[in-house]
Amino acid sequence: QVQLVESGGGSVQAGGSLRLSCAASGYTYSSYCMGWFRQAPGKEREGVATIDSDGVPSYADSVKGRFTISKDNAKNTLYLQMNSLKPEDTAMYYCAAEISRCHVQGDYNYRGQGTQVTVSS
Repeated sequence: QVQLVESGGGSVQAGGSLRLSCAASGYTYSSYCMGWFRQAPGKEREGVATIDSDGVPSYADSVKGRFTISKDNAKNTLYLQMNSLKPEDTAMYYCAAEISRCHVQGDYNYRGQGTQVTVSS
């Protein structure tokens, strides 16, 4: 059974940093596209970043230059380094696997339960 477990969320002030992690079990994702999505209350889900099997990243325009997606295949873990955080980054962040077209606007087959990120001004 595929399980994706996120961690690393929390509350920070604007300008601060957080590092999200996503541990996968029952699944070896090195051959698949992985990524991060987020959803704020009352807003639609937004793709944040994806990384393909070769490690090539793709980002939403809203986070380019501030967020970095990476993965450790040996640990079966996905990361999202978030710097220069803004209040508008506040959302529940989800790790996702098997993202269609490996694009931030794609859909996914698996998703974790999420970790909350709150950025105060």
